Amino acid sequence: MDWTGEGADGAGVDVAGPSDADSIVFVHGAMFTRKMWLPQTRALSEEYHTVAPDLPGHGTRAGEPFRTEPAIDVLEEVVDRHTDGSATLVGLSLGGYAATEYAYRHPGTVDGLVLSGSSANPVNAMELGTRVTGGVARLLTKPDLGKRAVEKLAARWVRQRDLAPDIEREIIDAGFYPEQFGDAGPDVAGRDVRAALSTYPGSTLLLNGENDKLMRRGERDHAAAARDGRVEVLAGAGHICNLYRPETYTERVRRFVRQTARVR
Repeated sequence: MDWTGEGADGAGVDVAGPSDADSIVFVHGAMFTRKMWLPQTRALSEEYHTVAPDLPGHGTRAGEPFRTEPAIDVLEEVVDRHTDGSATLVGLSLGGYAATEYAYRHPGTVDGLVLSGSSANPVNAMELGTRVTGGVARLLTKPDLGKRAVEKLAARWVRQRDLAPDIEREIIDAGFYPEQFGDAGPDVAGRDVRAALSTYPGSTLLLNGENDKLMRRGERDHAAAARDGRVEVLAGAGHICNLYRPETYTERVRRFVRQTARVR
């Protein structure tokens, strides 16, 4: 098993697992870093080659604001340097939108898509809501006091999850970046993500938390737009469902990758 905490370009990339195994690239959500995927990468890296990068605005890339174009550049670099040329992409929230855009542009390099908390299409009425949310986030996190308060709440939330102590510590120590909601919202708003998803020819799993009400309102339409899409729901989980129910989430991803591997 190989492991490196940094990619060759200096940006944070966690790589683990046999280099000749099928690859899974994990794309984190806004505010968190690549470390949010530790429950999954640790459990899956004995069987698969797992890769988890930081997106712009987060972790080792905190000096950059989040924008879709550089985020896609990160994913292109990761797939090119750390896989054999293709991977299953697993994205949560903002990471799900980035993974969808990447699959739209580079479908031949994506073996399958697992999208969590990213079933709302930010167009029409949702575009306005997304922009408003981004504006509110900027107002709340621009003062250092507001930013620190959100960071403390995020750390407390992580401590309340059923996580191994070392994983909990790594997620918290990597930091939280709530100000990126303010950058990501306006950048994603107006993009017809559902139309982009409809062009991807592979299999798509929408894996949402039962209590993620906003995203679940659009999950059926999102799955119907995909060429081969289906919905699975994690009982009792909220938006960040990979940390609410880490073991179950991991098993759903493992099952999906095995199924898509048989198809390929």
